[in-house]
Amino acid sequence: MSGWRPGPPAPAAASASLNAARRARDLDRLAGGEVVDLLVVGGGVTGAGVALDAATRGLRVALVERGDLAQGTSRWSSKLVHGGLRYLAHGEVGLAYESAAERRVLMTRVAPHLVRPLPMLTPLTPAVPASTAATVAAALWSGDVLARAARTRPGLVPGPRRVRAVEARRLAPALAADGLRGGLLHWEGQLEDDARLVVALARTAAAHGATVLTSCEVLSVTGAGARVRDVDTGETTEVRARAVVNATGVWADGLDPHVRLRPSKGSHLVVRAASLGHPSAALNLPVAGEHTRFVLVLPQPDGLCYVGLTDEPHSGPVPDRAEVSQAERAFLLDVLGQALDRPLDASDVVGSFAGFRPLLDSMSSGGADSPARARRTADLSRRHAVHRGESGVVTVTGGKLTTYRRMARDAVDLVTDQRCRTAHIPLVGAGRVDRATAVTVPARLVRRFGSEASAVAALADDDPGLAAPLAPGVPVLGVEIAWALRHEGARTVEDLLDRRTRLGLVPTDADAARPAVERIVAGEVDAPGSGSVSRGRATAPDRG
Repeated sequence: MSGWRPGPPAPAAASASLNAARRARDLDRLAGGEVVDLLVVGGGVTGAGVALDAATRGLRVALVERGDLAQGTSRWSSKLVHGGLRYLAHGEVGLAYESAAERRVLMTRVAPHLVRPLPMLTPLTPAVPASTAATVAAALWSGDVLARAARTRPGLVPGPRRVRAVEARRLAPALAADGLRGGLLHWEGQLEDDARLVVALARTAAAHGATVLTSCEVLSVTGAGARVRDVDTGETTEVRARAVVNATGVWADGLDPHVRLRPSKGSHLVVRAASLGHPSAALNLPVAGEHTRFVLVLPQPDGLCYVGLTDEPHSGPVPDRAEVSQAERAFLLDVLGQALDRPLDASDVVGSFAGFRPLLDSMSSGGADSPARARRTADLSRRHAVHRGESGVVTVTGGKLTTYRRMARDAVDLVTDQRCRTAHIPLVGAGRVDRATAVTVPARLVRRFGSEASAVAALADDDPGLAAPLAPGVPVLGVEIAWALRHEGARTVEDLLDRRTRLGLVPTDADAARPAVERIVAGEVDAPGSGSVSRGRATAPDRG
């Protein structure tokens, strides 16, 4: 099908807004028999990336997701856009180069408002022998060579260097001073929020004419379309398509039985940054007895730190939401505690999260992208594969968040020979933030919404109460909730708490904010002509 070309170009969308009115129109249009060039199943980073890639090549695209955008694996990452140092340790130079190249594209063109440089410190504690320090240093310098080969400017991602103990403790004040020999400092890219990246991808695809439908479950699928059920009403629709891409990640084998995955569970703990002395750099802590495993301490902008991550093989059905086990908590706290002046305990943990990586094991069709079976998921490749099944459905799986754009490109390449353009297309919010916005708009909004920050803040002009935080000690502002309902496809209180704001990562913060969120949702729904409530779901108006 490499010579296949799309039908008539999709009509330009009025805006990037996703809301109830647009969803209803799009569902009616598909139910009326419209044929799309490409149907994408899955609303994570890969599916949203595929939808954007295809839409910007001129295809008519529809994306369907049974839950919410970023409801699965894509919101449980370490929030890193990294250069692939781990892959160098496994000898996967090509994969490491691909990661470094995609990091540069994200930081400079696609999402510079959501990805920023993050210093990462490997402290040379008594638990890190000289041999391990030498291995890490060699990897860091090799990674820097690879980054320069991928045309990453030193001003964007500085090169690695060794720091003295005093500087190491300035970057991470909670480090134990006894026996500290300094540290190895390097830089990576850090996402403001992985779920925000997915939402930005979906909205940008919508701005290029793609149809994005959440709460739409695929009941059956072939290479010519799918039977889709509206979760709200129970009504089913036959969506006709010239091609179908299965981008359901760790659940891909549910639509394509020939896919062979070995899911790996990655778990994180959430702690207050104050308990670690408000570190300004991430910590990269080698796991004793392991050559390529580290526990990371990742400071976040709003006073939290994520401590992760585990890499545990999973067997059996993959649940919609994973839980962090007591053994995983103990492991993470133990490795972290070996480096600290005051080890943390369970009372310091204010939240946790876990997700599953869709690691490739083998595919029945074989091929170069099918790595050999490994004993541990930690040893499995992070490569991705694209596979066309007997039904004609194209499945894309494996990979990782950093290289979502490459995964999308490879999948769409099987559908059309039109050239991929996404390396040069900025996501919504990626435009330049003017000086007036930077000075007058809250910094949190600028960080999370980029050039759209002033429009988000302006929602408080008609309702000044939206300018306030949702609750004492909670950083999220009311305007963020209203914006998510009107423009970002949020449909439930859980969508707002768990994916548009991430307050759900700390249950006490979510509980404190819930009453205010419910009031804003009720205000949106009850406003004249502003939508309706369907089975507990809040729907927002089309505000363009």
